[in-house]
Amino acid sequence: MSKTNTLDLPKSSKNGKTAVKKIVIQGYPGAFHEMAARLYYEGTEVEIIPADTFNDVVDLVEDPEQADVGMMAIENTLGGGILPNHKLINNSSLHITGEIYLRVVQNLMVLPGQKIEDIKEVHSHFMAIRQCRKYFRQFPHIRLIESSDTALAAKEIRENNIPGRGAIASELAAELYDLEILGPSIETNKQNYTRFLVLQHQYFSGNDANKVDKASISFTTSHEAGSLNKVLSVLAAYNVNLSKIQSVPIEGRHWEYMFFVDLTAESSLRLDQALNAIRPICHNLKVLGLYQRGRHV
Repeated sequence: MSKTNTLDLPKSSKNGKTAVKKIVIQGYPGAFHEMAARLYYEGTEVEIIPADTFNDVVDLVEDPEQADVGMMAIENTLGGGILPNHKLINNSSLHITGEIYLRVVQNLMVLPGQKIEDIKEVHSHFMAIRQCRKYFRQFPHIRLIESSDTALAAKEIRENNIPGRGAIASELAAELYDLEILGPSIETNKQNYTRFLVLQHQYFSGNDANKVDKASISFTTSHEAGSLNKVLSVLAAYNVNLSKIQSVPIEGRHWEYMFFVDLTAESSLRLDQALNAIRPICHNLKVLGLYQRGRHV
C-alpha cells in the first residue's frame, strides 16, 4: 500500500545489514498505533514496543538506548485534537519527523465459530464503542462495555477463551489473537481518520530539506489586542497555509493560552522565512518539527 518513508531511513548496523527499527506505541499489540507504525515504515523490519501511557512513550523515546521512534495519535476527524499529547510533545526533547493519516476501520471480532446471537457483551475503548453505536442498535441483546484499549479487549477474549464476548478492534488484532471477524467495518462514519505523529530523539531527527513542506510549532502571544491576528497576517503574507490551530490553557496563568499550529508551504525555505518573520511578534516560539506532509492510508 505504501513505501518506506524516504525522510527517515533505518540505521545500518556494523555488518552492513539494516538495523531493526524499535518503535514505541501506546497500547497493546494489534492497536491502531501499531498499524500506523507498520504502514509508515512498510518495507522496514520493526520491533514494536508497547507502552501503557503516552507519557511512557515519550520517556522511552527520549532515551536513545531504549527506542528509535514513537508513534503518537494527535487528532481524529471525529474527536478533534488530543490536547494532553500536544502538551507532552511541547514539554519533551522529541521532534516530529513525520506523520500518517490512518483510516480507522472498526471490526467486531469473536472466538471462531461464534454467531451474533451467541454474543452477550462487547468490550472496547470508549471511542471505538462511540463510533459503532449505530451498528449495535440492531442487536439490543448485546451490552457494550468500556475497556482501556481496543487490542486489549481482543487479547482478553483469546487469552481467557471467553465465549459470548466480542471485541471492537483492528483487523491486525483479529489476526494476532486468532479471532474471527463477525462484523467487518462496523464504524458509522467511513471517513474516520486518525492522524499519527512520528516522534524521534533530537539525535535522529534530521530530515531531507528538499522534501520538508510542513512545520508544527507552538507559541504564546502578548495580551495586546490583535496579537494573534498579527502573527497570522505575517504567515499569510509569506503564502504559508495554516492547516491547524489549537489553543491550550497555560497552567497557573488564568485565561492565557499556548497556540499549537501546523503550517504547510511549497518549500522548506518558505517555512524558514515565515518562522523567522514571526519570531519578533510572538513569545516562546518552539519548532516542534519540520517534516513532509503525511499520506492517507
